[in-house]
Formats: sequence, C-alpha cells, structure tokens
Amino acid sequence: MSEYRLVRLGEQIRNEISSMILKQQIKDPRVSTFLNINRVEVSRDLSYAKVYVSSFMDDRKTQKGVKGLESAAGFIQSTLGKKLTIRQFPKLLFVLDHSISEGFAMVQKLKELEINGVQEDSGEKEE
Repeated sequence: MSEYRLVRLGEQIRNEISSMILKQQIKDPRVSTFLNINRVEVSRDLSYAKVYVSSFMDDRKTQKGVKGLESAAGFIQSTLGKKLTIRQFPKLLFVLDHSISEGFAMVQKLKELEINGVQEDSGEKEE
C-alpha cells in the first residue's frame, strides 16, 4: 500500500478512536475523555497499527487509560472495521506517548535559558 494511503488510513483510525473516546462509547472506566490520540502508524502490510496515546493527566492515570484501551481493543477494532471499508483491519497496539510532556519540559528549559540569558545580559551592562 502506498505511503499516502497508509497515512490517510492512520488519520481515519485516529479520528474514529478519538470520536469513540469523546462520545464515551468505550465503557471501560479507565478510558477518560482526557485521553488524546496523537497519531496512528499503520504497517505496510496492514497487520497492525500503533496508536500513540497521551494525556494532560499524570503518567499513572494515562497508563491506566492505555490499559483500558488495550482491553477494549477488540470492541474498537470491530466497530472501526464496520465503519472503514478495508479488506483486513489492522490489529491495534496502544502505546503511551510522552511527546507532549517532553515538549512541555523542553519549553520550560528554553524559558529557563531565556531568563538566565536575560539576567546575564543585564548583569554585564551594569559592570
């Protein structure tokens, strides 16, 4: 399958799972509406799709949400298989994605460097 079609299928899967979470169609109590599906990577042979999940909650609660999604994977796959018309629907693998928290940490470090840089600049001018 072409790269473009894999990306497009991944986006469709991401949109549908996000919609299911927001509409609370997944009945597992660990699956919170605060969970965010960042991206979906579909393998070339459509055998599996890696679903990257993050949240603004702490990592422990997000990990519980990922476990809830893993336990509901069969329901999610069957629901999506009915909505999306593809011959073979990929097996869903849910993975905790740390990119948002890493991004926040990076922004925080940049702010600290900027503050330190401003303090150093103001200190040099006084001397």
